[in-house]
Amino acid sequence: MKKIQLDIVGLSYSQTQSGAYALVLGEVNGNRRLPIIIGGFEAQAIAVEIEKMTPSRPLTHDLFKAFASSFDIHIEEVLIYNLVDGIFFAKITCKNKGKSIELDARTSDAVALAIRFSCPIYTYDFIMSSAGIVIESNDFAFLENITTPASNEPSKEEEAEAPKAASPYASLSLEQLESTLKKAIENEQYETAAKIRDEIGRRTS
Repeated sequence: MKKIQLDIVGLSYSQTQSGAYALVLGEVNGNRRLPIIIGGFEAQAIAVEIEKMTPSRPLTHDLFKAFASSFDIHIEEVLIYNLVDGIFFAKITCKNKGKSIELDARTSDAVALAIRFSCPIYTYDFIMSSAGIVIESNDFAFLENITTPASNEPSKEEEAEAPKAASPYASLSLEQLESTLKKAIENEQYETAAKIRDEIGRRTS
């Protein structure tokens, strides 16, 4: 399958899940964005490296990079290869002495390492088609929504769906959902847009 390269577009605090953040990845040379809910610790690890801040002590991902570099291990790419029940699956391709190895990883950890190793992030079209949000503009201003997380509390399991509950959009008609989705995208409320998109998907599938 053809791979689609992604850039980090934004990182913002989740409006619906306490302690969680929305990581937004944007399609390079495209108009789709992929919102992923991640934990506070992982969001902090991503933001710290993007902002080029130096923590007083190495974070876990910094330690991993130092360990890998010491043994001449390089990360060639990160691939978000599947989406099952709202959970994204990713793998890291590492290379050492001419040998490539693929390692399973949480998406947030994989992205945090991709930034540190300056390696590309990819996904497949079927994931962008099912979970991506189409925007009208191709303006992917780097980190346009980023806020630096300050939380140091233990992270919650990333990308897991929240406990099943009645959708707040269940009472809306399909036409109302489409209108609400458009407004959410215009206001760059990507997490809300993702939930509305899921509700539309349940009705039209």
